[in-house]
Amino acid sequence: MFKNSGPGVLIAAAFIGPGTVTACILAGVGFGYALLWAMVLSILATIVLQGMAARLGIVTQQGLADVIKQELRTKWLRVAVVGVILAAIVVGNAAYEAGNLGGAVLGMQALFGHENSGVYPYIIGMVAFVLLYLGNYKVLEKVFVALVLVMSISFVLTAILTGPDLAAVVKGLFIPNVPEESILSIIALVGTTVVPYNLFLHASLVSEKWKTIDGLPAAKRDTVLAVVLGGFVSICIIVSASAITNTEVANVMDMAQALEPLYGAGATYFMGAGLFSAGITSAITAPLAAAYVANSCFGWKAGLKDKRFKSVWMLILGLGIFFLSFNIKPIEVIKFAQIANGILLPVIAIFLLWVVNRKSVMGKYSNTKFQNILGIGIIALAIVLGMKSIFTVLGFSF
Repeated sequence: MFKNSGPGVLIAAAFIGPGTVTACILAGVGFGYALLWAMVLSILATIVLQGMAARLGIVTQQGLADVIKQELRTKWLRVAVVGVILAAIVVGNAAYEAGNLGGAVLGMQALFGHENSGVYPYIIGMVAFVLLYLGNYKVLEKVFVALVLVMSISFVLTAILTGPDLAAVVKGLFIPNVPEESILSIIALVGTTVVPYNLFLHASLVSEKWKTIDGLPAAKRDTVLAVVLGGFVSICIIVSASAITNTEVANVMDMAQALEPLYGAGATYFMGAGLFSAGITSAITAPLAAAYVANSCFGWKAGLKDKRFKSVWMLILGLGIFFLSFNIKPIEVIKFAQIANGILLPVIAIFLLWVVNRKSVMGKYSNTKFQNILGIGIIALAIVLGMKSIFTVLGFSF
C-alpha cells in the first residue's frame, strides 16, 4: 500500500494540521463523542471532492485553475474569478503557515523541552525549506508517508490510552446529534477537513505521479485510503479529548497536560510527536499549494524547480516564520482565513462540479448522475454551514 501511495498522502497531511487538531480537541472536550458523526460526514465530502479534483488532473494533465481559466470565455469574469482564487489561497495559506509552524514548535517543546525554544521556528522552517527546495516529488512523498505514519500512530496510541467507551463511540459516529452551542464546532470540523486549497493541490499533484488515464483507478484508491486514514486520525483526537474533564483546554498541549496525570508522561510525548508531524507536514503543503495555484493562475507551466514557483512558496514560508518569530499571534488571522475558506469552498466546489461535467474537458470521464447528486449535496451543506458561520460570528441568530 505504501509503495503505491501517492498525492493522497499529501492531501491527508495537509488537512491534519494544528488547526484540525485544535478543532478536534475542542469538539471532544466540549461535546464528548457527540460530534464524531460530523467527522464521518467530512470524510465522505472530502473523498467526493478530492476524487473529482484528482480525476480532473489526470484526464487534463492540468491544474484546476488552468481548466477554470480555459473554460471561462468571458474575459472580465475569468480575470475576476482567477483573482479571487489567487488572493484567497495565497493570503489564506500565508495566514495558516504561522499556525502550522507554531503547531510544530509546540510539538518540539513537548518532546525536547522549552529551553532554546526560540530557535525551534527556524529549525522547522529550515527543514520545510530544504524539502521544498529539493523540488523532488518522490522525496516529498516518502517524507510525508513517514510523517503521516508517526502522526497516525501517535494519536491512535493516545486514544487507546484513554480507554474509550466503544459503544458510545459507535453511537457518536453514526447517530447525528447537535448539542446546544455545538454548531461552530461542527463548522470547524468540516472546514478544517474539506479544504479549498487541497482541491488545487490534488489536481496539480496527480499529474506529477500519473501521466496517463491508466492512473485513474490507482488515484481513486490512493484518495480513499489516504482521506479515510486522515479522518481516522482526527476521530482518534476527538476520542482522546473526550477523556478530559478539565474544560480549560484551548490547544493540544493543554490536552497533553490534562491527560498526563491520568495516563502518564507517554500521553505528552505521543501528543508532542503527533503535533510536530501535523505541523511540519502542513507547513510544507500550504506553501506548495499556494505555489501550484499561482502557477495555474499566471499560466507559468512551471515545474517544482522553476524560480517563479520557488519564489511563491518561499514567500509563504517566510511570512509564516516572520509572524511566529515576532510573536504576532496568528490566531485572529487564522480565524479570518478559516472564514474566507468557508466562503471560498462552495464557490470552488461549484466550479469544480461545473468543469468535471463538461464533455469538452473530461470526455467520457465526466461525472455520473450519482456523483453530481453527491456534489450538489456537499455544495448545499457547505453553503448552509458557511452562512451559519458568518451569522454566528456577527452575533445574529440563524
